[in-house]
Amino acid sequence: MDDKQDQLLPIANVGRVMKQRLPPTARVSKEAKQRMQECATEFISFVTGEASSKCRTENRKTVNGDDVCWALSSLGFDDYADAIVRYLHKYREAEKANQKKATDTDKVNKDEESSHTGSQAVQQQTDQIPEPTLEFRLWNLDLLAQKIKAFDSLYQPPASD
Repeated sequence: MDDKQDQLLPIANVGRVMKQRLPPTARVSKEAKQRMQECATEFISFVTGEASSKCRTENRKTVNGDDVCWALSSLGFDDYADAIVRYLHKYREAEKANQKKATDTDKVNKDEESSHTGSQAVQQQTDQIPEPTLEFRLWNLDLLAQKIKAFDSLYQPPASD
Protein backbone atom coordinates (compact mmCIF):
# COMPACT_ATOMS: atom_id res chain seq x y z
CA MET A 1 0.00 0.00 0.00
CA ASP A 2 1.33 3.41 -0.86
CA ASP A 3 1.61 6.36 1.52
CA LYS A 4 -1.40 8.20 0.06
CA GLN A 5 -3.69 5.22 0.63
CA ASP A 6 -2.46 4.92 4.24
CA GLN A 7 -3.61 8.48 4.92
CA LEU A 8 -7.19 7.94 3.69
CA LEU A 9 -10.14 6.75 5.75
CA PRO A 10 -10.91 3.04 5.35
CA ILE A 11 -13.01 2.62 2.21
CA ALA A 12 -15.25 -0.01 3.83
CA ASN A 13 -16.24 2.48 6.54
CA VAL A 14 -16.88 5.21 3.97
CA GLY A 15 -19.05 2.85 1.92
CA ARG A 16 -21.01 1.78 5.00
CA VAL A 17 -21.73 5.40 5.96
CA MET A 18 -22.78 6.21 2.40
CA LYS A 19 -25.19 3.26 2.32
CA GLN A 20 -26.76 4.38 5.61
CA ARG A 21 -27.85 7.63 3.94
CA LEU A 22 -29.17 6.03 0.74
CA PRO A 23 -32.27 3.94 0.03
CA PRO A 24 -31.74 0.21 0.62
CA THR A 25 -31.93 -0.56 -3.10
CA ALA A 26 -29.28 2.01 -4.04
CA ARG A 27 -25.90 0.86 -5.24
CA VAL A 28 -22.69 2.79 -4.71
CA SER A 29 -19.95 2.52 -7.32
CA LYS A 30 -16.34 1.96 -6.41
CA GLU A 31 -15.46 5.34 -7.92
CA ALA A 32 -18.10 7.10 -5.79
CA LYS A 33 -16.71 5.46 -2.66
CA GLN A 34 -13.18 6.46 -3.60
CA ARG A 35 -14.20 10.08 -4.30
CA MET A 36 -16.11 10.31 -1.02
CA GLN A 37 -13.14 8.71 0.76
CA GLU A 38 -10.89 11.44 -0.60
CA CYS A 39 -13.40 14.22 0.20
CA ALA A 40 -14.08 13.00 3.74
CA THR A 41 -10.37 12.64 4.43
CA GLU A 42 -9.75 16.14 3.07
CA PHE A 43 -12.62 17.50 5.18
CA ILE A 44 -11.21 15.94 8.35
CA SER A 45 -7.74 17.27 7.52
CA PHE A 46 -9.19 20.71 6.87
CA VAL A 47 -11.02 20.80 10.22
CA THR A 48 -8.14 19.37 12.25
CA GLY A 49 -5.72 21.76 10.55
CA GLU A 50 -7.90 24.70 11.59
CA ALA A 51 -8.16 23.37 15.16
CA SER A 52 -4.41 22.79 15.25
CA SER A 53 -3.72 26.35 14.08
CA LYS A 54 -5.87 27.66 16.93
CA CYS A 55 -3.85 25.57 19.39
CA ARG A 56 -0.57 26.87 17.99
CA THR A 57 -1.70 30.50 18.36
CA GLU A 58 -2.65 29.73 21.97
CA ASN A 59 0.71 27.98 22.57
CA ARG A 60 -0.93 24.61 23.24
CA LYS A 61 0.18 21.26 21.89
CA THR A 62 -3.01 19.23 22.28
CA VAL A 63 -6.17 19.61 20.21
CA ASN A 64 -9.32 18.93 22.23
CA GLY A 65 -13.01 18.58 21.42
CA ASP A 66 -13.67 22.26 22.02
CA ASP A 67 -11.02 23.15 19.43
CA VAL A 68 -12.68 20.89 16.86
CA CYS A 69 -16.08 22.48 17.59
CA TRP A 70 -14.54 25.94 17.20
CA ALA A 71 -12.91 24.92 13.91
CA LEU A 72 -16.17 23.53 12.52
CA SER A 73 -17.99 26.70 13.46
CA SER A 74 -15.31 29.01 12.07
CA LEU A 75 -15.32 27.07 8.78
CA GLY A 76 -19.08 27.46 8.39
CA PHE A 77 -20.18 24.05 9.65
CA ASP A 78 -22.30 25.46 12.48
CA ASP A 79 -24.85 22.63 12.32
CA TYR A 80 -22.12 20.08 12.93
CA ALA A 81 -20.52 22.19 15.65
CA ASP A 82 -23.83 22.51 17.53
CA ALA A 83 -24.47 18.76 17.40
CA ILE A 84 -20.93 17.95 18.51
CA VAL A 85 -21.06 20.46 21.37
CA ARG A 86 -24.22 18.75 22.66
CA TYR A 87 -22.66 15.29 22.31
CA LEU A 88 -19.41 16.43 23.93
CA HIS A 89 -21.39 17.83 26.86
CA LYS A 90 -23.25 14.51 27.32
CA TYR A 91 -19.98 12.59 27.00
CA ARG A 92 -18.28 14.71 29.65
CA GLU A 93 -21.26 14.32 32.00
CA ALA A 94 -21.09 10.54 31.58
CA GLU A 95 -17.34 10.60 32.26
CA LYS A 96 -17.86 12.61 35.46
CA ALA A 97 -20.59 10.21 36.57
CA ASN A 98 -18.30 7.24 35.87
CA GLN A 99 -15.46 8.82 37.83
CA LYS A 100 -17.74 9.63 40.76
CA LYS A 101 -19.16 6.12 40.69
CA ALA A 102 -15.65 4.63 40.57
CA THR A 103 -14.54 6.82 43.49
CA ASP A 104 -17.60 5.83 45.53
CA THR A 105 -17.05 2.16 44.70
CA ASP A 106 -13.38 2.39 45.66
CA LYS A 107 -14.33 3.82 49.05
CA VAL A 108 -16.86 1.05 49.69
CA ASN A 109 -14.66 -1.75 48.40
CA LYS A 110 -11.34 -0.42 49.61
CA ASP A 111 -10.33 -3.66 51.30
CA GLU A 112 -12.37 -6.02 49.10
CA GLU A 113 -11.19 -7.52 45.84
CA SER A 114 -13.20 -6.37 42.85
CA SER A 115 -15.34 -9.00 41.18
CA HIS A 116 -14.64 -7.56 37.72
CA THR A 117 -11.49 -7.92 35.70
CA GLY A 118 -9.93 -4.77 34.28
CA SER A 119 -11.42 -5.35 30.82
CA GLN A 120 -14.90 -5.91 32.27
CA ALA A 121 -14.67 -2.65 34.21
CA VAL A 122 -13.61 -0.77 31.09
CA GLN A 123 -16.46 -2.36 29.12
CA GLN A 124 -18.91 -1.37 31.85
CA GLN A 125 -17.74 2.24 31.69
CA THR A 126 -17.82 2.25 27.89
CA ASP A 127 -21.41 0.98 27.90
CA GLN A 128 -22.47 4.04 29.90
CA ILE A 129 -21.17 6.55 27.34
CA PRO A 130 -24.11 7.81 25.30
CA GLU A 131 -24.30 6.60 21.71
CA PRO A 132 -24.06 9.30 19.08
CA THR A 133 -27.45 10.10 17.59
CA LEU A 134 -28.10 10.51 13.90
CA GLU A 135 -28.14 14.24 14.59
CA PHE A 136 -24.57 13.99 15.85
CA ARG A 137 -23.16 12.05 12.94
CA LEU A 138 -20.67 14.14 11.10
CA TRP A 139 -21.42 12.19 7.99
CA ASN A 140 -24.52 14.01 6.81
CA LEU A 141 -23.51 13.43 3.23
CA ASP A 142 -25.99 15.86 1.70
CA LEU A 143 -24.67 18.83 3.64
CA LEU A 144 -21.09 17.67 3.25
CA ALA A 145 -21.51 17.42 -0.52
CA GLN A 146 -22.96 20.95 -0.62
CA LYS A 147 -20.05 22.31 1.40
CA ILE A 148 -17.52 20.49 -0.78
CA LYS A 149 -19.13 21.93 -3.91
CA ALA A 150 -19.01 25.41 -2.40
CA PHE A 151 -15.39 24.92 -1.38
CA ASP A 152 -14.46 23.53 -4.80
CA SER A 153 -16.05 26.53 -6.51
CA LEU A 154 -13.92 28.88 -4.38
CA TYR A 155 -10.70 26.93 -4.81
CA GLN A 156 -9.05 27.36 -8.17
CA PRO A 157 -5.96 25.18 -8.54
CA PRO A 158 -2.93 26.91 -10.04
CA ALA A 159 -2.71 26.62 -13.80
CA SER A 160 -0.24 23.97 -14.90
CA ASP A 161 2.34 25.01 -17.46
